[in-house]
Amino acid sequence: MNEDRFKKISKSLSYWLRHHPEDIGIFIAPDGWTDIKSLIEKAKTKILFDFNDLKHVVQNNDKNRFSISEDMCRIRANQGHSITVELNLLEVLPPTTLYHGTPNRNVDSILKEGINRGNRHHVHLSKDEETAASVGSRRGAFTILKIEALRMRADGHKIYISDNGVYLVDEVPSKYISI
Repeated sequence: MNEDRFKKISKSLSYWLRHHPEDIGIFIAPDGWTDIKSLIEKAKTKILFDFNDLKHVVQNNDKNRFSISEDMCRIRANQGHSITVELNLLEVLPPTTLYHGTPNRNVDSILKEGINRGNRHHVHLSKDEETAASVGSRRGAFTILKIEALRMRADGHKIYISDNGVYLVDEVPSKYISI
């Protein structure tokens, strides 16, 4: 599969599975899963792909954004939803420090107000600076913020981990953030 086609399918899946299933008329279950056959059929109005294409995108997505069920009949996004889903995330004891990559234009406001989830379910945090850099660099010049995750957890903030290893929190108050 060529890179342009791969990206188009991946972006389409993100859009439908995380934000706008109604765009192609798919049903997202309360736990985030949708039927693969229905997805492939209804996606035909926007982009053609088959099960092998879908499997290739899931297996080769650099951020492991999607999961296919063990029975190979359903797919879901691992996190990043703006639609209501319950992913049954595991609450974890995090490492001492987690990281968040953000465009430079956001840094001053984050240092004052913290990191809020906006229209998504959670704030995404990375286990290493390299991953945070790949996230932060998507919109140009960026800064990597250090998050005192273990201290946050000790102070009562819940920290979860998604199926693909992304740490998720409801918010990050500014007192836990440094550059």
